[in-house]
Amino acid sequence: MINLSRIVADFFFFGRVYLRDKVGLFFAIIFPVIFIIIFGVIILGGSSGPTKLYVQNHDSGPISGPFITSLKSISSNNLQLVPVSNSENISSYLTAHSYSDGLFIPPNFSADFMTGKSTKVTVYGNPATLSSTVVSGIVNAVVNEFNLRRAGGSPVLGMYQTTVKGQSFTYIDFLIPGLIGFSILTSPMFSLVNISSLYKKLKLFKQLSLTPLSKGEWLVSKVLWYIFLGVISFVLMVGVGAFGFGAHVFLSVWLIPFLILGPMFFASLGMVIGIVAKSVETASIIAQVITFPMMFLSGTFFPISYMPTYIQYIAHALPLFYVIEGLNAVMIYNNYGQAAVDIVIVTVLALGVLVAAVKLFKWRED
Repeated sequence: MINLSRIVADFFFFGRVYLRDKVGLFFAIIFPVIFIIIFGVIILGGSSGPTKLYVQNHDSGPISGPFITSLKSISSNNLQLVPVSNSENISSYLTAHSYSDGLFIPPNFSADFMTGKSTKVTVYGNPATLSSTVVSGIVNAVVNEFNLRRAGGSPVLGMYQTTVKGQSFTYIDFLIPGLIGFSILTSPMFSLVNISSLYKKLKLFKQLSLTPLSKGEWLVSKVLWYIFLGVISFVLMVGVGAFGFGAHVFLSVWLIPFLILGPMFFASLGMVIGIVAKSVETASIIAQVITFPMMFLSGTFFPISYMPTYIQYIAHALPLFYVIEGLNAVMIYNNYGQAAVDIVIVTVLALGVLVAAVKLFKWRED
């Protein structure tokens, strides 16, 4: 039978030992908070600088001037004119100065435009950078504007942009649930992998078998400890996000299952890995192979909707995805129906892995 007093005693004993490990405490509580501070300062610490666009105009007609003026009128665009030279075209100029974003206006641009002859401006950019996407959008908007002017038309279709639930969300609002999931994953997972494999190597489990503590009680006390750490980390991250960077997240009792079941699952999984691995080093490698894909493919830092379709299928096979999806459903969307589905999935996974950990756990090696 499970004895609550023994679980509590082991909980406090393990807690005192854990608190002496400053490195473990740092990565369990402070490290996720540092992530929020870094992202908050980078993303929200101030407005981003203007996008630099280097323009070389080979046209001397009356249309290219207003075209460039329209580009300049967009505040996010810092436009730099590149002198026309026979020895250096815009492509060579960008390469020589390590710039990525440029615009080439061809000769006869004005004449072709006024006579209705097809003409094109050339946009240079690096598809891997956000600035190039911005530049392409700006130039395309100005091109559409001039086409509309020439056709003598007036705008009919417009766009009104708002956000779900009428709430003005920011990137950090979505980042907080992801980093809470990150904290729920890393601390119990890596700690239990290290503890179980090291205890097995040093024969400490054999010594624990001489105490009244049962295997289940030992594991439950560890799960409770990481639930406790997870709650502390949760409070700190939400506090820093809300008071430091103005994050808007909803708090609800629906968060409690994720703060309990998440650490239960990953602590049990870490225990299983540490038990079945042949050495401490092997256990660490297995944990990293399992953990790192979950970190980046479960929506921790950016939504999985940005990923290729086949990666999204992989993400749905990762347990952390359902923890983060559930946290997002509660803290961002108030979507308790989706949260309930995620709770059921995480509950089944957590109980399954906990039972497996207890079954595989042996005080003494065969």
